[in-house]
Amino acid sequence: MNLTTDHSQGVSIIRVNETRLLYPLLQEFAGTVSTLIGAGERRVLLDLSSVTYVDSATIGCLMDLSRQAAAAGGVLKLAGVQKRVESMLTMTGAEEVLDVHADEPSAIRSFDEK
Repeated sequence: MNLTTDHSQGVSIIRVNETRLLYPLLQEFAGTVSTLIGAGERRVLLDLSSVTYVDSATIGCLMDLSRQAAAAGGVLKLAGVQKRVESMLTMTGAEEVLDVHADEPSAIRSFDEK
């Protein structure tokens, strides 16, 4: 799985450099995010701008990671969600649970808004 991790303005950014985020990749993906949360990161941003397709398992995984971050006193946000992925989030109702932003800069700014 092609992931990169970066930090900017107190936010841990995980960039998913895959066009399809599907079930076979989720163990490594979820493990990376969970490790960051477990290490004390409380502001986590998933940059999905390269992802053009997700399956239902991925949506469930994103929701689980969001709950995990919240349980640890943190926040998980998504940025750069492509139209097809956004449609899947809307159809499943996940967009009501997940904090989705148009791009990485606006998502980073939103961590400081209360």
